[in-house]
Amino acid sequence: MKLIIQIPCYNEAGTLAIALAELPRQVPGFDKVEWLVIDDGSVDETVAVARANGVDHVVRHTGNQGLAKAFMTGLDACLAAGADVIVNTDADNQYNAGDIPALVAPILEGKAEMVVGSRPIATIEHFSPVKKALQKLGSWVVRVASRTNIPDAPSGFRALSRMAARNVMVFNDYTYTLETIIQAGQKNMPVTSVPVRVNGDLRPSRLVKSIPSYIRRSIVTIIRIFIIYRPFRFFASIGLVLFAAGMILGLRFLGYYVMGQGGGHIQSLILTSVLLLMGFQTFLIAFVADLLAANRKLIEGVRMNLHHISAGSHYHNPQTEKKPAAE
Repeated sequence: MKLIIQIPCYNEAGTLAIALAELPRQVPGFDKVEWLVIDDGSVDETVAVARANGVDHVVRHTGNQGLAKAFMTGLDACLAAGADVIVNTDADNQYNAGDIPALVAPILEGKAEMVVGSRPIATIEHFSPVKKALQKLGSWVVRVASRTNIPDAPSGFRALSRMAARNVMVFNDYTYTLETIIQAGQKNMPVTSVPVRVNGDLRPSRLVKSIPSYIRRSIVTIIRIFIIYRPFRFFASIGLVLFAAGMILGLRFLGYYVMGQGGGHIQSLILTSVLLLMGFQTFLIAFVADLLAANRKLIEGVRMNLHHISAGSHYHNPQTEKKPAAE
């Protein structure tokens, strides 16, 4: 059994060595533990620091492509290197690496395919009240969309089995955290969480450049999640609101018309027609979006099968297992 701990990095030369120093080389249940760094177009000494501190694999983006793509590149590289379980953590040493055995335990026990480390959000001092509120909102949205019960969905400290890593696919360029849980839930993969500890803050968050920016991005991410993973419910709900509003105005006009006062409420009749038409069109969009979602699931299935063939052949190649680094 091989465990690979992956770390997405973008200009992390100042903190990467600290994070690597905390990572284990032995974890109960695994014969081999390796480290993999994803260099997302860094312009500092991130790669040199990684090599100097004994990282087994380094994969590189020629330019900065964002955290979500770095995460997916890491999963692909870990699968190619024969990982049975993948742990994702941060280069700023936010998460306590001593909790990795607890993080992978549900996978080893066959109880889960994905495990998310749940941080003590309420007690983290450097999280602002707004960020804490958005963390809770994001977790609630994920619970609704995925039918899972993950209390800290935005946590990046997580473990994935080889099967889970082959199945997930991220569409969002901003972050992978919410979307991967929703995909796992929709594909009926067992997902659970374990409490984890956090370390002191070494640098400001790269995702939260400012509170207004974080709010805007979080809202857009949440809306996109519903559009992508609950398209029929999302558009049908809007259509139902529009249709109901049109019906109410229509009944109001009909009441005035029966009383002989319809002539003074022509505007209501026009607005009724517009709302009913918009509601009907939105219902049609809901059905089209549902068909597109079905097509997306077929594409994900094809991708999973390709991963199974590619990673499976790589996994049984002993020369690949011994390769110290992927460039």
